[in-house]
Amino acid sequence: MAGQYPENIIEIFEDFFFIQRGFLNCNHFVYRGDPPILIDTGYLGGLEETVSLIAGLGVDPANTGLIINTHCHCDHIGANRFIQDMSGCESALQYIGKHFIDTRDDWATWSRYYNQEAEFFETTYGLEDGQTLDIGPYRFEVLYTPGHSADGIVLYNRREKILLSSDTLWENDVAAITERVEGSRTLFSFIESLNRLQNLDVRMVYPGHGRPFNDFKGALEKSLDKIRKYLWDKEKLGNDQLKKILVYTLLMRRKIGKDELFEELMRTWWYPETVDFYFQGKYEQKYTQVIGELLDKKVIYKQDDLLYPAVRA
Repeated sequence: MAGQYPENIIEIFEDFFFIQRGFLNCNHFVYRGDPPILIDTGYLGGLEETVSLIAGLGVDPANTGLIINTHCHCDHIGANRFIQDMSGCESALQYIGKHFIDTRDDWATWSRYYNQEAEFFETTYGLEDGQTLDIGPYRFEVLYTPGHSADGIVLYNRREKILLSSDTLWENDVAAITERVEGSRTLFSFIESLNRLQNLDVRMVYPGHGRPFNDFKGALEKSLDKIRKYLWDKEKLGNDQLKKILVYTLLMRRKIGKDELFEELMRTWWYPETVDFYFQGKYEQKYTQVIGELLDKKVIYKQDDLLYPAVRA
């Protein structure tokens, strides 16, 4: 099995695959069974590549039997509607996320707030904390882990000590935290979720973004340390949100003039509100500062008066 697939695809178990995507898209999981089962489907803008990657594993998306979503943010549900229209498949996500999708809540999905792309779909099952999911012969426990999202879950295979950590746990960073959407308790919820995970015996982590990693305890410690700092210094949290979502926006646009990007951000809900909330309405000053820091770190670059993302979409 080793060497059969591109380096961004790992066969975790027989016929159960992890697909790593770029920063804009979430990672996916594909069970090549009868019927196939998908976990998270990426961002709508990456739909063509998503379908191609799934098909490249010998899975016809039109035969999908079930889509499981780890939460309802746009970058995790993007291909749901398309695949569901093709296949008539069922879908499952945590029961709060099911409510958001059923009520067409484009704030909870981050679509309206962050001016992102998403299409609603039909939900079938609302998942509960502690229940088990059989994905073919592989049994996963559903653990409710709010923080990054109100409906976040991770999936844990106790037998093989495998954790599908979604956006609850990354290797060296934490996912964007949006107090205005997820609520003023979100930092406390995130800490409680991470503390809960510490009781698990984990050999390998497959996150929602980034590469797989095996330093489970180290990642937990780094995440907890960062979130605790955010509790006591909200400007750190505001800067982190501005940087992550600005890069995300640039990835969606691919290239844009510096002034044009600022004007676009000012038309969104999230940018003026974030700067009001954390930085007393200093819109241009914060924009110039954040752009400068991202250029210095080579996360973005400038060419012919246009800004480009330096990270992979």
